[in-house]
Amino acid sequence: MQRVPMTKGGLVRLKDELRRLKSVERPKIVKEIAEARAHGDLSENAEYHAAKEKQSHIEGRIAQVEHWIASAEVIDVTKHAGDRVVFGATVSLEDTESGDQVTYRIVGELEADLKQGKISVTSPIARALIGRSEGDTVVVRSPGGEKEYEIQSVAFVEEELPTESE
Repeated sequence: MQRVPMTKGGLVRLKDELRRLKSVERPKIVKEIAEARAHGDLSENAEYHAAKEKQSHIEGRIAQVEHWIASAEVIDVTKHAGDRVVFGATVSLEDTESGDQVTYRIVGELEADLKQGKISVTSPIARALIGRSEGDTVVVRSPGGEKEYEIQSVAFVEEELPTESE
Protein backbone atom coordinates (compact mmCIF):
# COMPACT_ATOMS: atom_id res chain seq x y z
CA MET A 1 0.00 0.00 0.00
CA GLN A 2 1.36 3.40 -0.97
CA ARG A 3 1.73 5.76 2.00
CA VAL A 4 0.06 9.17 1.72
CA PRO A 5 1.80 12.06 3.52
CA MET A 6 -0.54 13.97 5.81
CA THR A 7 -0.42 16.40 8.71
CA LYS A 8 -1.97 15.61 12.11
CA GLY A 9 -4.78 18.05 11.34
CA GLY A 10 -5.57 16.28 8.07
CA LEU A 11 -5.82 12.93 9.83
CA VAL A 12 -8.07 14.37 12.55
CA ARG A 13 -10.39 15.83 9.89
CA LEU A 14 -10.59 12.47 8.09
CA LYS A 15 -11.37 10.65 11.34
CA ASP A 16 -14.06 13.22 12.14
CA GLU A 17 -15.61 12.75 8.69
CA LEU A 18 -15.56 8.96 9.11
CA ARG A 19 -17.17 9.22 12.55
CA ARG A 20 -19.90 11.53 11.13
CA LEU A 21 -20.56 9.24 8.17
CA LYS A 22 -20.89 6.16 10.38
CA SER A 23 -22.78 7.66 13.32
CA VAL A 24 -25.00 10.26 11.60
CA GLU A 25 -25.31 9.71 7.85
CA ARG A 26 -25.50 5.90 7.82
CA PRO A 27 -28.30 5.64 10.46
CA LYS A 28 -30.19 8.48 8.76
CA ILE A 29 -30.19 6.73 5.38
CA VAL A 30 -31.19 3.41 6.95
CA LYS A 31 -34.23 5.19 8.41
CA GLU A 32 -35.03 6.76 5.02
CA ILE A 33 -34.87 3.34 3.34
CA ALA A 34 -37.17 1.82 5.97
CA GLU A 35 -39.70 4.64 5.52
CA ALA A 36 -39.61 4.32 1.72
CA ARG A 37 -39.94 0.53 1.96
CA ALA A 38 -43.08 1.00 4.07
CA HIS A 39 -44.74 2.80 1.15
CA GLY A 40 -45.27 -0.48 -0.68
CA ASP A 41 -44.27 -1.66 -4.15
CA LEU A 42 -40.49 -1.21 -4.39
CA SER A 43 -40.31 -1.50 -8.19
CA GLU A 44 -42.09 1.83 -8.66
CA ASN A 45 -40.93 3.53 -5.47
CA ALA A 46 -38.71 6.49 -6.44
CA GLU A 47 -38.02 7.40 -2.79
CA TYR A 48 -36.70 3.89 -2.13
CA HIS A 49 -34.42 3.92 -5.19
CA ALA A 50 -33.10 7.40 -4.34
CA ALA A 51 -32.40 6.35 -0.75
CA LYS A 52 -30.61 3.16 -1.90
CA GLU A 53 -28.47 5.22 -4.28
CA LYS A 54 -27.63 7.67 -1.49
CA GLN A 55 -26.71 4.71 0.74
CA SER A 56 -24.37 3.45 -1.98
CA HIS A 57 -22.63 6.84 -2.14
CA ILE A 58 -22.24 6.98 1.66
CA GLU A 59 -20.83 3.45 1.83
CA GLY A 60 -18.41 4.27 -0.98
CA ARG A 61 -17.24 7.41 0.82
CA ILE A 62 -16.80 5.45 4.07
CA ALA A 63 -14.60 2.90 2.26
CA GLN A 64 -12.59 5.69 0.62
CA VAL A 65 -12.00 7.57 3.90
CA GLU A 66 -11.07 4.33 5.70
CA HIS A 67 -8.51 3.61 2.96
CA TRP A 68 -7.02 7.12 3.27
CA ILE A 69 -6.75 6.75 7.05
CA ALA A 70 -5.11 3.33 6.71
CA SER A 71 -2.56 4.62 4.20
CA ALA A 72 -1.82 7.91 5.99
CA GLU A 73 1.75 8.67 6.92
CA VAL A 74 1.45 11.42 9.51
CA ILE A 75 4.30 13.91 9.38
CA ASP A 76 4.88 15.84 12.62
CA VAL A 77 5.85 19.26 11.31
CA THR A 78 6.91 20.49 14.75
CA LYS A 79 9.93 18.15 14.56
CA HIS A 80 11.30 20.12 11.60
CA ALA A 81 13.43 23.20 12.03
CA GLY A 82 15.54 25.53 9.95
CA ASP A 83 14.83 27.66 6.93
CA ARG A 84 14.56 24.94 4.26
CA VAL A 85 11.10 24.28 2.78
CA VAL A 86 9.83 20.72 3.33
CA PHE A 87 6.43 19.03 3.69
CA GLY A 88 4.35 20.75 6.38
CA ALA A 89 6.21 24.06 6.22
CA THR A 90 4.33 27.34 6.32
CA VAL A 91 5.99 29.57 3.75
CA SER A 92 5.57 33.33 3.34
CA LEU A 93 6.28 34.55 -0.18
CA GLU A 94 6.52 37.90 -1.89
CA ASP A 95 5.67 38.29 -5.57
CA THR A 96 8.81 39.99 -6.92
CA GLU A 97 6.81 41.79 -9.60
CA SER A 98 3.79 43.12 -7.66
CA GLY A 99 5.12 42.98 -4.09
CA ASP A 100 2.02 41.02 -3.01
CA GLN A 101 2.52 38.79 0.05
CA VAL A 102 1.06 35.29 0.28
CA THR A 103 1.44 32.53 2.85
CA TYR A 104 0.99 28.86 2.05
CA ARG A 105 1.18 25.70 4.11
CA ILE A 106 2.44 22.67 2.18
CA VAL A 107 0.20 19.69 2.95
CA GLY A 108 -0.83 16.34 1.49
CA GLU A 109 -3.07 16.15 -1.58
CA LEU A 110 -6.12 15.17 0.48
CA GLU A 111 -5.81 18.25 2.72
CA ALA A 112 -5.18 20.92 0.09
CA ASP A 113 -7.54 23.89 0.32
CA LEU A 114 -6.37 27.08 -1.38
CA LYS A 115 -9.00 29.18 0.44
CA GLN A 116 -7.31 28.19 3.73
CA GLY A 117 -3.83 28.73 2.30
CA LYS A 118 -3.07 24.99 2.15
CA ILE A 119 -1.43 23.81 -1.06
CA SER A 120 -0.73 20.24 -2.15
CA VAL A 121 2.85 19.04 -2.01
CA THR A 122 2.38 18.09 -5.68
CA SER A 123 1.23 21.57 -6.80
CA PRO A 124 3.52 23.62 -9.08
CA ILE A 125 4.17 26.19 -6.31
CA ALA A 126 5.04 23.55 -3.70
CA ARG A 127 7.29 21.65 -6.13
CA ALA A 128 9.16 24.88 -6.87
CA LEU A 129 9.55 25.64 -3.13
CA ILE A 130 10.60 22.22 -1.77
CA GLY A 131 14.28 22.23 -0.84
CA ARG A 132 14.64 26.00 -1.10
CA SER A 133 15.49 28.35 1.81
CA GLU A 134 14.56 31.78 3.13
CA GLY A 135 15.81 34.51 0.80
CA ASP A 136 15.77 32.27 -2.29
CA THR A 137 13.90 33.39 -5.38
CA VAL A 138 11.81 30.74 -7.14
CA VAL A 139 10.12 30.74 -10.52
CA VAL A 140 6.77 28.97 -10.54
CA ARG A 141 5.52 27.69 -13.88
CA SER A 142 1.78 27.24 -13.85
CA PRO A 143 -1.00 27.21 -16.44
CA GLY A 144 -1.41 30.96 -15.81
CA GLY A 145 2.21 31.66 -16.78
CA GLU A 146 5.44 32.16 -14.88
CA LYS A 147 5.59 33.99 -11.57
CA GLU A 148 8.64 34.81 -9.49
CA TYR A 149 8.50 34.72 -5.69
CA GLU A 150 11.03 35.45 -2.97
CA ILE A 151 10.80 33.24 0.11
CA GLN A 152 10.36 35.60 3.07
CA SER A 153 10.07 33.06 5.88
CA VAL A 154 9.72 29.35 6.58
CA ALA A 155 7.97 28.18 9.77
CA PHE A 156 7.06 24.80 11.18
CA VAL A 157 3.90 25.11 13.26
CA GLU A 158 1.10 22.63 13.70
CA GLU A 159 -2.34 24.06 13.10
CA GLU A 160 -4.89 24.20 15.90
CA LEU A 161 -6.45 20.77 16.04
CA PRO A 162 -10.07 20.20 16.92
CA THR A 163 -10.19 17.99 20.01
CA GLU A 164 -10.36 14.38 18.95
CA SER A 165 -13.23 12.56 20.62
CA GLU A 166 -11.82 9.08 20.18
